[in-house]
Amino acid sequence: MSSDSPRPKGRVMKFAVIGGTGLIGSQVVTKLNDAGHDAVPHSQSTGIDVITGKGLEQAMEGAETVINLTNSPTFDEASPAFFQTSMDNLLAAAQKSDAQHFVILSIVGVDQVPELDYYRAKVLQEDVLKAGPVPHSIVRATQFMEFVDAVLSWTTDGDTVRLPSTPIQPIAAKDVAATVAEVAAGTPLRGIRNVAGPDVYRLDELGRITLDAHPDGRTVTTDDSAGMFAAVRGAVLIAPKDAHIAPTRYTDWLS
Repeated sequence: MSSDSPRPKGRVMKFAVIGGTGLIGSQVVTKLNDAGHDAVPHSQSTGIDVITGKGLEQAMEGAETVINLTNSPTFDEASPAFFQTSMDNLLAAAQKSDAQHFVILSIVGVDQVPELDYYRAKVLQEDVLKAGPVPHSIVRATQFMEFVDAVLSWTTDGDTVRLPSTPIQPIAAKDVAATVAEVAAGTPLRGIRNVAGPDVYRLDELGRITLDAHPDGRTVTTDDSAGMFAAVRGAVLIAPKDAHIAPTRYTDWLS
């Protein structure tokens, strides 16, 4: 069957989910297996190493679709090297195993923020995949609701959280996982699927909503020079018109 042929409904497929024990990966594995497929999680804890290539060929053996959900351990200038090396190793192993589809998770607007090392690294990851030997799909998601607490912690000074007024459109991890699973079970897009949450907030506003729901003594002050997202100008992190809008609202997720 051609790699771009429609996949018969009800057919059991085998997936190798690299990074399959993390926040998104574990949920992708569950969704695919609940749908009757055979999705196997792989990570450092199961004996693979995307940088050395250890265990990758064995992990992908028999898998027609590879889902790569691994992430760089840092967000700094070291992240491009991680994505270059890991993608080179993963694509080589996928080609050897005769995989017919390779899926990665990226970020909405990632190619519009060259000021951020990590965003440039994710663009590199996308470019390596596009130039690779395996038909591909890229899922771009907006910022995860689960990461809002971490974003607040980056710019906390005592009882004050400094946040820029950057607009974002947060999405629940479970909705990201659902989209990744859906795309992975389908025909390779040879392109991008964008997905976002239903509501747009300014980041400082989102911080206030979060702390109002779960007060801990901190207050938010607007500072357009604070934190990683200060480098983002305009509505770059907002879903484009063609995006799939996920159902979970941030206020419901918080409660």
